[in-house]
Amino acid sequence: MEAKARQLEALLKDMGGVLVAFSGGVDSSVLLAAAHRALGDNVVAATGKSASFPAHDLESARTIASKLGVRWITFESGELDDQRYKVNPPNRCYFCKKSIFLRLLERASEEGLPFVIEGSNTDDLNDIRPGLAAVRELGIRSPFLEVGIGKEMIRRIAKQYGLPNWDKPSSPCLASRIPYGELITPERLQRIDRSEALLRGLGFRQLRVRDHGTLARVELMAEDIGRLLERGVREAVVAACKDAGYTYVTLDLQGYRTGAMHEAVKIVKGEE
Repeated sequence: MEAKARQLEALLKDMGGVLVAFSGGVDSSVLLAAAHRALGDNVVAATGKSASFPAHDLESARTIASKLGVRWITFESGELDDQRYKVNPPNRCYFCKKSIFLRLLERASEEGLPFVIEGSNTDDLNDIRPGLAAVRELGIRSPFLEVGIGKEMIRRIAKQYGLPNWDKPSSPCLASRIPYGELITPERLQRIDRSEALLRGLGFRQLRVRDHGTLARVELMAEDIGRLLERGVREAVVAACKDAGYTYVTLDLQGYRTGAMHEAVKIVKGEE
């Protein structure tokens, strides 16, 4: 792990200056920390704001950037202005990443930074990641892929760096909670965000609220399902989801799993 961390920092140092696509998650936090260690002030963290970005992740990004002492900027990511994204096809992430990274390239040029970097890792190559096509097309650098670092090692490096979010659960954009082919709207994204915030406030860490129109389908880790059914907790979840705008609130007995929305459509890994 230490050898890989040194290799990562050496790669970043050779870049001379970078703009980091920074979500506040563990991957981009390690990338930002490593870049700061290697490049000092020749690093800027940039976070895209939109209705599809969870509010708690924006605050997490602010906190981590401040802790590291890195200049942090935000920008309007603009994916909801693209009808191709809004109609929510299986390759939705391609249009989102294209929108975001085009803006980041412009900002990097303004800042005099030669590279834009992002936090895809080797485990992502085994998942359905249409956004990687946009990364490659635009010449965005992916240091974890270049060095050969996966998720487990990223968490270990994060812990070594003293990052408080080293064990933070993954948090993809809120649009991933809406079934493919159904329109993505700010209203749907906001009710998902409000409902998930309530569940996190009750102490649930790994969760999703899948949006099926008037119905919210709650996914929790299997070991947490029993606690949701405890007196007072169930009522609080139902009340919060209804207050957010749902008519019906259901619990998915299969529990939390990544890529649950892929189950309804046939998608081949690596398809763009």
